[in-house]
Amino acid sequence: MTRLLYIEDNKDNRMLVRRILLASDYEFELREADNARDGIAMAEQDPPDMILMDISMPDMDGLTATRTIRANPILNNVLVIALTANAMQGDKEKTLEAGCDGYIRKPVDVDRLPDEIMSYIRSRA
Repeated sequence: MTRLLYIEDNKDNRMLVRRILLASDYEFELREADNARDGIAMAEQDPPDMILMDISMPDMDGLTATRTIRANPILNNVLVIALTANAMQGDKEKTLEAGCDGYIRKPVDVDRLPDEIMSYIRSRA
């Protein structure tokens, strides 16, 4: 079972991704945090296989959160994938520079999201 943590401040986005993943043919265990600080704390307590990271959040944005995760040796092997509506030129590069392992644009492709997540997991294995 693939263990995911989704850090996203928008409740509707969390609900959509939860529905997509739980309806897929893959076995996902999904935990959710509605802000970066809580998400980082959850990851430190019980490291997931992957963190899906929203980039535009109040208080602490996803880039800062990713840098914080990357600075923590406990979380060194956790994949961090940006799941974001930031699609301007240079946004993908900014997420990768901050330490994200990949980038998925919103709105998500309902049919492809589970496969995209699993392709990142498989590439790490």
